[in-house]
This record gives sequence, C-alpha cells and structure tokens, in this order.
Amino acid sequence: MSAVVLVAALWSGFALSANAVPQVRSARVTSNRLTKGTSMLRPPPLRVLKRSPLDASGYVFIAPKDGQGAYGPEIVDDKGRPVWFRPGPDVATDFRLQHYHGNPVLTWWQGTGLGSGEPGVDYIADSSYHVIATVRAGNGLDADGHEFVLTPQGTALITSYHAVPYDLSSLGGPKDGTVIEGVVQEIDVATGRVLFEWHSLDHVPLDESYASIQPGEPYDYFHINAVNLDDDGNLLISGRHTWTVYKVDRQTGQILWRLGGKHSDFALGSGVRFAWQHDPLPAGKNTIVLFDNGSDGSNQVSPRSRVIWIHLDTATMSATLEKAISQPEGLSVASQGNAQALDNGDTFVDWGQIGRVSEFNPQGKVLFDALLSGGNDTYRGYRFQWTGQPSGLPTATAHRTGRRKTTVHAIWNGATAVARWRILAGRTATRLRPVRTVAWNGLDTAIEIAGMPKEVQVVALSGAGSVIAKSKPIRAR
Repeated sequence: MSAVVLVAALWSGFALSANAVPQVRSARVTSNRLTKGTSMLRPPPLRVLKRSPLDASGYVFIAPKDGQGAYGPEIVDDKGRPVWFRPGPDVATDFRLQHYHGNPVLTWWQGTGLGSGEPGVDYIADSSYHVIATVRAGNGLDADGHEFVLTPQGTALITSYHAVPYDLSSLGGPKDGTVIEGVVQEIDVATGRVLFEWHSLDHVPLDESYASIQPGEPYDYFHINAVNLDDDGNLLISGRHTWTVYKVDRQTGQILWRLGGKHSDFALGSGVRFAWQHDPLPAGKNTIVLFDNGSDGSNQVSPRSRVIWIHLDTATMSATLEKAISQPEGLSVASQGNAQALDNGDTFVDWGQIGRVSEFNPQGKVLFDALLSGGNDTYRGYRFQWTGQPSGLPTATAHRTGRRKTTVHAIWNGATAVARWRILAGRTATRLRPVRTVAWNGLDTAIEIAGMPKEVQVVALSGAGSVIAKSKPIRAR
C-alpha cells in the first residue's frame, strides 16, 4: 500500500478535540521522507522474546524513539502486534494510561527530544483517541519530557529544566557559567494555572551532585527525572545526578528527607546504595521502589541495573533493601527506565536505553520479555488493560499482485474489539460479496484473496461474530 494512504489511516485513529490546541508540527509527510520507503511510517517492531500464560492481562504501552522507523506513542499486544500507533515527527515519552476526572485516558509528552530540557507539550486523550486537554509549563518555562503525572485533584505534576547564570569557579568551572536546575510545577489542567512551583537551587546545593562540569556546557547538576505523589500526598522527586530521592512538602516546598546521595538522612543498609536512578514510587507503607541504573554510561557504580524496593524506618532513620530484581543477563542501562507494579503482583520493567521491556512475577522470574528493533528505545514502558474505540471508520486498501490475486489491508487504528476481518469484493461497490474472513493480526492486517475484483470493502467483526463497523468500498489498484 502507498505510504501516504498508510499515514492517513494511522492518523485517522488520532483526532484533536475542538478545544485542544497542541503545539506540534504537522504530520504531513514530505516527498523527501517518502523516498525513504514505507518502513519509515510504520511503528518499529517489538520482537517478543518470551511469553507466558501467567503474565498479566493487558497491552504494552511504549513510545519508540531514537532509532529507525517512525516515532510515537504505541500500544502493542503480547505477540508484538501494534494495536494503536500515532506517528509523528517529534519524540514522545512517558506514554501511559492515567485517570482524569475519574475516566481512563491516554497521556504522553511530545517534543523535540528527551535530554536536558527540550521543550514540548503534555497531551491527554480519551478512549476514542481525541485529545481533550493539553498541559504546558507556566511562568515562562517549558514542559520537559521526563514526567507527566495526573493527580486525583485534576492537576498535573510536570518537570522543567531551567538555565540559571552561575559562578562555577569554586567547582573549577567558569565564573560566568550556567547551571541547569530542576523545576517541578503542579498545574491545574482545566485552567493552566500554576499552583505550586519548586526549584532545586532553592533547596539543593551544587556540592550534592556527582556530575562533572563539562567545558563549554551548562552544568546539569541535578537532572530531575521524576516527580510522584507519595502515599501521604507529598512529593517524591528524583535527582539523577545527585543520586538522591527527595521527599518534598507539597505545600511549602521544604525537603522533608533525603534518601541516598552524599547527604542521606537515612543510614543505607546493605544493597541499598543506588546511582543515576529513575522513577521512585511509593510501594506500600514506608516503602519505595525505583529503577537503579547503576551507571550513566561513563561512570559504572554497579555492574548491572536493577529494580529495588527500599523500606524506610523513620524512627531509626534507616533504609533496608526489601527486594531487588534484574535481568538474568545482567543488563546495564545507562539512561532511562522504570518499574510498574501490576495488579496481579507482577512487576513490569522498562530497560530504557536498551529498548527492552520485561515482566517479572513476585519471585523474580521473567514471564514476558520483548525488544524493540532498529536501535529504538522507550523512555518508560507499561502494561495496562485498555479499551479503545476510534470515532472514525475502518479503512482499506487493495492492490493486485499480478498472479490473479489481490492483497487487502484492513486498518482500524486503535480499535481493541476487532477479532476478525471479513473481506467483501466484487465488480461494483453495490455488488459485493464475502470472499474471506481472517483473524485480526495487528492494526494493519494484510489479507490475500483470490481473483482481481474492482471494488473491496472490509468489515470488522467482534469475537461473537457481530459486525462492529465497515469501511467505505475502495477500488483495487
């Protein structure tokens, strides 16, 4: 099928509501990009290395980037087949399911790239893939792609990177240097008003950093990469370059305690020390879980990356290791990564820069394992149960192969209820008859039929065999 038709079909599963005004570049494909082939417009394949009937139900949520093929948020099933994909010229990160006003929604950040403060916009889309809200940073700052958390109060927690002129001579840097501080904002989604703002330079001195000053570059001493609600409603903030999790009062901004790093308020027990970490989250009473990278690519602190559960005793101010899991292969991940607690007790892990996702049972056994192809990675990865119903109709294309056969492509981007496709074909659009029925096999299901009909139509069927929707008849080419 043509690349233009495929892109139009993929984008038909993503619509903008009349109230949303996202600031992203157009998805129109240029002629230069078309010369690179249709593979540029398809989601990078997720190659499933291991499956188990015991893994949790639901789809895999990823956002491929930094490799070959198209970038964008993607929903994939356990066989690696794409269910929904939103291709775009910009990088997407932190694609997941959250709740807004009690309803399940899709959320992600999209911008020019993920690093140290590339600007972007946070998106909220409903179950029909309509964007119902966008979130931008306030007070002259830009929303960064490391975090986008919706709270039960209808607000969003986001991160931002802020360049501040700074005298770095005491650290061996230039007197007229620049420091990148981490900023947290809590924003009312409906109005865009900033309700809370926290700056790392107001609370965390530069000497807490393990990062070195690079000549001619701003000093990214903190590198904020996560902010989450703790169980008591206060904030857990991750400073990757300080190797520290900060618990911060959500009202005053004061640091309540530090875990890890050079000035930890907790004595770290055996196996607790972590470095270059990502995504600390509450995991039960006085317990947090985080992705411990153990390396930044240049400085190796631990031989392998891992997910660790840390119990905090606030009476004795001691931290003990409850549990740790890592890939049996001993993967070391220099950047990115996260861990998600699943309802069945399993843990879903994204291995960041490696482009790999895994699911572990409570005993640490790998139940599911998959790898993105083409050198792609995904900043975070998740598993969620999801029901998607695109507002548009399915689309179809058909082309003759020259051997008195025709290949039909049935596409309904994001529809999760389709179990089978029925193909209708004939000489005219008003005289079509069923010629074949096949199982759904991804958002672009290719079906070969005998003969060379002039008109073709695809019909989406449920698991019970009832008709869900029909495409418009199209002419075979």
